[in-house]
Amino acid sequence: MNGAFATEQGNCSLFKFDIPHSCEDSPVILDLMPEASPENRSEGCCRSGVLSAWAVDPSKSFSSFEISVGSTDEDGNEQPPVNITLMAPGPGYTCSPFLDSSPTISSVIDGKREVQVFRTWKSTCTYSIFVDNKTPVCCVSLSAFYNPSITPCPSCSCGCRKASKSSVQCTRDEYQLSSTDSATNLSSVRCSDHMCPVRVHWHVKTNYINHWRVKLTVSNYNYNRNYSNWNILVQHPGFSQSTEAFSFNRSQLPSFRFGDELALFWGIEDFNTELVQSTESNMGYVTTDVLLEKDLESFTLSNGWAFPRRVYFNGDNCHMALPDTFPMLPNGNPKQSLSLYLFILLFFLELFVLVKV
Repeated sequence: MNGAFATEQGNCSLFKFDIPHSCEDSPVILDLMPEASPENRSEGCCRSGVLSAWAVDPSKSFSSFEISVGSTDEDGNEQPPVNITLMAPGPGYTCSPFLDSSPTISSVIDGKREVQVFRTWKSTCTYSIFVDNKTPVCCVSLSAFYNPSITPCPSCSCGCRKASKSSVQCTRDEYQLSSTDSATNLSSVRCSDHMCPVRVHWHVKTNYINHWRVKLTVSNYNYNRNYSNWNILVQHPGFSQSTEAFSFNRSQLPSFRFGDELALFWGIEDFNTELVQSTESNMGYVTTDVLLEKDLESFTLSNGWAFPRRVYFNGDNCHMALPDTFPMLPNGNPKQSLSLYLFILLFFLELFVLVKV
């Protein structure tokens, strides 16, 4: 095997020479680190099990490895793998059976020659948060310039706080790929009412004539974990207009279901691609201002329109408060206030006249 490794060799006692890499019927295969030695590498391998989003870095959005299994059948009746389970990083992926596909063709000699493999099978793996059934890892809080109140993350968004109110450090359950000790499934986070390792805060900052500005902040409540090459996916109808992020990279993600409402944000290389862990005195965070052009026919600050519909951190759906708790505009309509003022003024004028008479 090149470009990856099996976690167990298994019983290879039947082989006296050329001992196989693994003799397990269902081996667990892990990706190699980027610094793997040349003799263990293969083309497109060694991502440390981390794949970038296609919009962020297409060259790192795939990984491959090579494996030799037994010998080929002279009649061409090789059988595809029976099952595949993708553990990346939890049990939420379900993979289809391997199906015959057109043989893969690759280019060699600087693209001057095409080489075709013998056979190709393909399996598609889809993710479901319901199958994963893991504790949420992020939540969303909201605020706006026109309202002094802040809508916090809902209580117990990612589990309920078990420590006392005076405690600063709490523990929470966290999924691990493989572990024999349940104690290693506990992570240390800053105590909060929401108990989420990550909080995303959306603040409506300014309202201009033709634009409006939002401050987007991602905070890491973990005491012992950094998030490298993080990303944030936000759904909001305002993204259908021209948008500029000042301290994050940004890409529009056209969607059949949501149109142009989806925007992907990620860090800038050598600046903020690392969402660092928190300490008792400092919170790890990354932040940016986002300037959005107004669609004057649809833009409004009423009824929570300026807040996102959904937010995802590293692909995980973040828990949001209910819309009726969003920061609302101050009560009262300017036209109604003016009418009331004129009514009161006329009342006092009439009263003054009556008193004088």
